[in-house]
Amino acid sequence: MTKNAEIPQLQRLLKVMARLRDPDGGCEWDRAQDFKSIAPYTIEEAYEVSDAIERGDMAELKSELGDLLLQVVFHARMAEEAGLFAFDDVARSISDKMESRHPHIFGEETGQMDAKRWEDLKADERSGTGSTSAMDGVAGALPALMRSEKLQKRAARIGFEWHDMKGPRDKLAEELQELDEASEAERLVEAGDVLFVAVNIIRRYGVDAEQALKASNSKFERRFRQMEELAAQDGNAFENLSLDEQEAYWQRVKKIERTS
Repeated sequence: MTKNAEIPQLQRLLKVMARLRDPDGGCEWDRAQDFKSIAPYTIEEAYEVSDAIERGDMAELKSELGDLLLQVVFHARMAEEAGLFAFDDVARSISDKMESRHPHIFGEETGQMDAKRWEDLKADERSGTGSTSAMDGVAGALPALMRSEKLQKRAARIGFEWHDMKGPRDKLAEELQELDEASEAERLVEAGDVLFVAVNIIRRYGVDAEQALKASNSKFERRFRQMEELAAQDGNAFENLSLDEQEAYWQRVKKIERTS
């Protein structure tokens, strides 16, 4: 058994990060980082975890989870150096939160947790931290579609919601017209309004807008690559074809998908 294998691996990782951040002989790059400079890497690693899961690559998932854990350790180490908190405080915080959010497991409540009870518990947590708005706590760094859905769910919980699908459908038509009529300076905002209402409609079908768009992106990319391949097999450069000819390849790809 190696020396490193004898050390609990989390403790080993904490020691590795402390050594990297050591002003006396640590890594120059690691010592130069701060919370803001590391944040983009943290987000990137979370997406790489998601990508490994999507691809079903468990070996890659193990590696990517390690990269994500390193980000947590990195932030915690910088906080400890600043006298703010340490890794144990991070672990204690999430353990306390999970226990308080599962009173039917760790407390005296009976029955199963449902979505409303879960949201109520989270709302109680926010009010305990001085939250004054239903919008508080929705992270600004979330992907825009995901954040849109979360904001709408918060509003719906306190009654700010159309009673049926006619409302958002009519609103979508209105927003599309406003986009048509918008000046160049207004287009960004009006286009955002169209997307916001579209998310509302999708949400009311019980569909996650972020995941739905990811699926459509993957489908479009897969079909487009296959169109290029079919055109190449026919001796054609796809980019040199007319739109009607390109559309014919699109229909061929869809037919292949239906019959496969």
